[in-house]
Amino acid sequence: MSLTRSLIALVPAALVLAAPLTAHANLELAKKNACMACHAVDKKLVGPAYLEVARKYEGKKDAVEAVMASIKAGGSGKWGPIPMPAQAALSDADVKTLASWILGGAK
Repeated sequence: MSLTRSLIALVPAALVLAAPLTAHANLELAKKNACMACHAVDKKLVGPAYLEVARKYEGKKDAVEAVMASIKAGGSGKWGPIPMPAQAALSDADVKTLASWILGGAK
């Protein structure tokens, strides 16, 4: 087998192995920014479970942008009376990473 074919054959395996690392990195990003103090993946704490958020926005074209806006600006009333504080200090890249991770079921 040629070197090119060998490398092409390894790409899918590398992607499969990298997926858990990416998910772990996103969880760590959420922990580092205190998101997990109010949210959990599968149950309501102070704020909604990430799975609930993913279900609410499922199939919506602007889902990532809407969740990003909620993270950045905070808000109240969407999930109950307790407001979510703004996370304005987060970089846009981190906000997009978190929003995409949440909408993907926090996996």
